[in-house]
Amino acid sequence: MTISNAREDSVKDASALALAALGWVLADDARAQRLLDLTGLTPDGLRDAIGERSTHRAILDFLCQHEPDLLGAADALEIPPEQLVAAGRELRR
Repeated sequence: MTISNAREDSVKDASALALAALGWVLADDARAQRLLDLTGLTPDGLRDAIGERSTHRAILDFLCQHEPDLLGAADALEIPPEQLVAAGRELRR
């Protein structure tokens, strides 16, 4: 029998949300380039680090630092913007 760890599930949910948000970011070339410029990642570096918690955190931080992007991503994902902010906080724990 496996016992679910609520904290681990919360981090997985936050990471899944970050990856969904990344899809939205990458749908626009200028926004994608800004993500790369601000995070210091390269396209290859992003691909290599896509599964890392620090990358997920960087994606959510990127959105949280620019309200129009935060609101746009939240709208596209059909969630409240606060959920993206909370996911970023969860990944910083």
